[in-house]
Amino acid sequence: MQTPRIAISRVSGADPDLPLPAYASAGAAGADVRADLGGGSMTLAPGERALVPTGLRLQVPEGWEVQVRPRSGFALKQGITVLNSPGTIDSDYRGPLGVILVNLGAEPQVIAHGDRIAQLVVAPAPQATFSLVGALDDSARGERGFGSTGRE
Repeated sequence: MQTPRIAISRVSGADPDLPLPAYASAGAAGADVRADLGGGSMTLAPGERALVPTGLRLQVPEGWEVQVRPRSGFALKQGITVLNSPGTIDSDYRGPLGVILVNLGAEPQVIAHGDRIAQLVVAPAPQATFSLVGALDDSARGERGFGSTGRE
């Protein structure tokens, strides 16, 4: 599989000194993306959600998506997570990249300019063909739904 190239541009007025998304280690699946808050900060009250700007626009190749996922340390230590996890950046979207964060903790949390707020995972995203059929093939699980596979 060929490594996709994600073209990035900065939104007008974005901080040119903020690093582009980057992998924190050689084996990292997600590249950290940072908050672009114009040098300031914002506070998320418990239960509050906000769209946090990154100052970036992405050009994702056709057949790929970029998933926006929480950072585990941010979630564990501050209770901050990505609300629509994983969020998807489609290959035909060219608007500003914002991250919907929510504070699930009991205390207000400050998000500062330049904080690593999420991670971006690049994944293949083929489009399927959907077709109506008269019946579906049987399977061992059948129609058993939520919780039907038991506790392990």
